[in-house]
Amino acid sequence: MPKKTTDLAEETMIVHGCDTAHSTSRDLVPPIHMTSTYTFENAAQGSGVFAGTHDGYVYTRIANPTIDILQEKMAVLEGGEAAIATASGMSAIASVAMTLARPDDNFVACNSVYGGTFALFNVQLRNLRITPRFISPALSHSKKEIGKLIDKNTRFLFIETPANPTLDIIDIQLWSSIAASKKIPLIVDNTFASTYLQKPFNLGADIVIHSATKYLGGHGDIIGGILVGSQKMMERIKEEYVRDFGPVMSPFNAWLILRGIKTLALRMERHSDNAMKIAKWLKKHKKVESVHYPGLASHRNHTIAKRQMKKFGGMIAFEVNGGLIAGKRILDNVKICSLAVSLGDCETLIQHPASMTHSTYTKKEREKAGITDGLIRLSVGLENADDIIADLENTLSLVRDPSRKRR
Repeated sequence: MPKKTTDLAEETMIVHGCDTAHSTSRDLVPPIHMTSTYTFENAAQGSGVFAGTHDGYVYTRIANPTIDILQEKMAVLEGGEAAIATASGMSAIASVAMTLARPDDNFVACNSVYGGTFALFNVQLRNLRITPRFISPALSHSKKEIGKLIDKNTRFLFIETPANPTLDIIDIQLWSSIAASKKIPLIVDNTFASTYLQKPFNLGADIVIHSATKYLGGHGDIIGGILVGSQKMMERIKEEYVRDFGPVMSPFNAWLILRGIKTLALRMERHSDNAMKIAKWLKKHKKVESVHYPGLASHRNHTIAKRQMKKFGGMIAFEVNGGLIAGKRILDNVKICSLAVSLGDCETLIQHPASMTHSTYTKKEREKAGITDGLIRLSVGLENADDIIADLENTLSLVRDPSRKRR
């Protein structure tokens, strides 16, 4: 097994994290084990591997050396005991939910989450008689309001922070204290922050989830999910869901994520610095109605963000004067920013949540979550921040000045 190096600095752990070199070939970069199945030395060894009395591999749906290295590295970086790599972020969330809950159970979640997560919770799990109990970001800092939603059939609590797409910051320590008092797990989707900017386990979380598609991969060329938690919980999720339902990451994608993680610290620093500069500029622009970025002192959860994040990430949400019509003019005229969903890429991406990533919500559900029709989400990339600002300035020049009176 890879050797943990938890006494190293964060940046060094991101590059190394564990000893990935094979005992004889001494690969600096781990190989891609692109195989579906594995041979046995003899019948006794084969039956021993199946019985769990011998080390070895059987079938990549069950385990694979390249995927094992990624899982070990993510456990080290997040500070958990074990990890599971899945085919997508959504399959990671589904694996947890389907393991922990059964028909007639319920769970509590903040209602500002990724649109795919909301659809899984609000449609698919409801169809299985597993009921989501949503709470709005505005009420998510009240122990009393959260407590009202918990009963003997509540199986877990679920939050995203920063939240997608509103950039609300949810207090992990508060939610973890409630979960602990009720003896149920707290699940934190750490995708927006990445393991570099936020450590949910240090704040009391029980399970941490990533869409590895985003900042961990970092280059927009893979799909993957990560689960991190205790050894016991990860074994349970593997046994009760992953092995039989088969949402397994491909070895090639695991290799690409391992490569992407090596530059995570550098990328997250640049994403965060660029986003802070752009958010401050947007905040002062006369055609921008509001800016949602946790690094701004004006953000309603700025104090919590300072407490639980190293920096404030690369995601910004903002609204321009003129609402949806003005917003679409921005989207249709950017040159450097790419009109595309997803996030965490080297390129700056811009999109309209209400009609794109969060179209799974009804208008009423969006309003409850704080997702307005005019909200624009910006995933700030690694370009020069001044070039991104110039691109946004050019498009904002096409929006009517709110100070001008109609004649």
